[in-house]
Amino acid sequence: MAAALLLLTGSLFAGCSSSNNTTTAGSKQILLASTIGPIDAGIVSALEDKFEQKTGIKVRHVGAGTGEALKMAQSGNFDLVLVHAKALEEKFVADGYGTERIDLMYNDFVIIGPEADPAKIKGMKTSSEALKKIMDTKALFISRGDNSGTNVKEKELWQAAGLKPQGEWYRIYEKGAEGNVKTLKYTDEQKGYTIIDRATYLTVKDQIALKVLVEKDVDLLNFITLIPVNQAKFPQVKSDLAKQFIDFCTSTEGQTLIRDFGKDKYGEPLFFPNSTTGKSLVK
Repeated sequence: MAAALLLLTGSLFAGCSSSNNTTTAGSKQILLASTIGPIDAGIVSALEDKFEQKTGIKVRHVGAGTGEALKMAQSGNFDLVLVHAKALEEKFVADGYGTERIDLMYNDFVIIGPEADPAKIKGMKTSSEALKKIMDTKALFISRGDNSGTNVKEKELWQAAGLKPQGEWYRIYEKGAEGNVKTLKYTDEQKGYTIIDRATYLTVKDQIALKVLVEKDVDLLNFITLIPVNQAKFPQVKSDLAKQFIDFCTSTEGQTLIRDFGKDKYGEPLFFPNSTTGKSLVK
């Protein structure tokens, strides 16, 4: 998968100048390595389209799990990344590939499962007690198992609960790297439990029978950040153009777009603004 994505990025960059500040029509473009969930939810394209309307700068994205997105950005073929796994992000910056973590938005994860709820976790207040019950009852649990942000969060939750999931009841989905939507639909087919971000659930809930069973635990919060790729390490990175996109996304206009995105269609927001400016917009 990584090789295919790098081939794709090479084709996206074909013909673009390596100079950071060129302003010819062909070079007013930046490339974003993004975790898949916000792409599937539609917020990435919404931000990109609005930014292009305002500036004429095109943002193109390639989607992958957070671990893979950060690995792709280590090639120097991307200008910035959008990810959601703090430990992986901090290492990316510490190793000199990125310059800083910039708060953008958040939503939350939920634990979902069949309405019959064989593990009897519905309404539990913490993810730890819910995961312990799933493990104790050996109810089927589906994991992405791909080092994506979702998978990293899942592993953190098991660890926080003091549990090491293993056995036939704990199944790693072989196509988990293809994203949360596929993982969610597979979990629905198998009538299992999984951990998924709320935005993904809301966008496909009418297509599945699974229900949200455990939610609103602080440990389930899902913070999403932008990281500029380090131009000092990769001279071809268009850091000035990337900064303009970051400035837009974290501005009142960008954060308002995030706050209101999906409300009309789903009856609740998919994401909450989390930049310094955006936090004041959350009521």
